[in-house]
Amino acid sequence: MIIDTCSNLLTYHAVHPLFPKAFEYIKSLDLKSIESGKYEIDGDQLRAIVSSKIGMKPEESMAKFECHNQHIDIQICIGGLETFGWKPREKCTDPRGEYNAEKDVLFYNDKPDMFFQLTDGQFAIFFPEDVHAPMIGDGEIKKIVIKVKLHT
Repeated sequence: MIIDTCSNLLTYHAVHPLFPKAFEYIKSLDLKSIESGKYEIDGDQLRAIVSSKIGMKPEESMAKFECHNQHIDIQICIGGLETFGWKPREKCTDPRGEYNAEKDVLFYNDKPDMFFQLTDGQFAIFFPEDVHAPMIGDGEIKKIVIKVKLHT
């Protein structure tokens, strides 16, 4: 997992071959005015999901404590205060059901080891080994999630 601010995005270009294109896309947006919805960036390699919702209680989010096998998530807080739960996948022992290949998601009944917060212009990058519970908060949270195909 990586946590930082958008002003430092360029620092992470070398982490994955699709990151430069993802970061270029992010920099081209007016994040404050972008509408909620799904956006194709580069076919099935890169796509964006913009949402603006009232945050969940921790128990609600932890009911969907998730990780992905085929994608990296770049989650950027555009507005509000978003809390995340996190735990390394290697420490998770209680999967809830089977991996859903169509939705690229596996849920766990485990509890996070830690919580952290993001606010305007901060981001977290979750790799397949990062189990996360997003969207915890009291007010409205506007965010963009860039789904990056793990293997190009």
